[in-house]
Amino acid sequence: MTKIVAVGDNDVDCYHARNEMFPGGNCFNVAVFARRFGATSSYVGAVGPDAAGDAMQRALAAEEVITDRLKVLPGSTAYCVIGHRNGDRVFLKYDLGVSMFEPDDQDFTYVESFDAVHIGQSSGLDAYLVRFARTAKLSYDFSTRRDAHHRASIAPLCYLASISGGDLALSEAEALLRDTLDAGAQWCLVTRGNQGAILGRGDQIFRVPAVSIEAVDTLGAGDTFIARTLVGLLREEEPLELLRAAAHEAAETCMRIGAVGHAAPMAVNAGDIPALEDVR
Repeated sequence: MTKIVAVGDNDVDCYHARNEMFPGGNCFNVAVFARRFGATSSYVGAVGPDAAGDAMQRALAAEEVITDRLKVLPGSTAYCVIGHRNGDRVFLKYDLGVSMFEPDDQDFTYVESFDAVHIGQSSGLDAYLVRFARTAKLSYDFSTRRDAHHRASIAPLCYLASISGGDLALSEAEALLRDTLDAGAQWCLVTRGNQGAILGRGDQIFRVPAVSIEAVDTLGAGDTFIARTLVGLLREEEPLELLRAAAHEAAETCMRIGAVGHAAPMAVNAGDIPALEDVR
């Protein structure tokens, strides 16, 4: 059985106009999706002792994600207020709450029992990546951060380096992928939104188009793609086959509100929300 642990960020995604919140965050989502794709999955992170934290814990339990190292810390659970423009998610306001935490020795020992550990750049754990990479294969999500120095320092640690490139032309995305592989990543995934994705290793590049749909909510699509790709690589699936499966799963995510579902009544006082045309 493939075993994946995600360490890092979480938040409740607050859909203000709907008066609902949904559990989310890159590492939280990858843990949930990895379990849905058949892996044994665990999440290591921190939530507060509040309604939002309770919602996170209920969702993890319902998804059968292991929470042996989930921390409940004094303070508030992280939140992000979500708006939409033409189906694409827009971040309006956020508060990191207690989601930024320092891993302890027990966390590192725990990760040793897994095949891979996933961490995102938004988790604030870059200082610990060397140690995590010694315990399990490292999957790292650079998200939209693309500065060369940052990638050069982390790519050599990566089994899978993932980058968001929805705004890039194919030639630009491929150049970014090759640079990341040349820097030392074993595999590199560049997701390109409605233009599909590319995956590379060595001199090989595999390309897949996006599945054509009318998106309801794109939140979590990239996390879906990362989780399915990571599971597929660990299972030694053929690259094009796993990419096609990932594209299909990402499209499914775009057909629902909230990255992983599990809607709960809004229980976050986010204060004043910036105005955005056609937020729903």
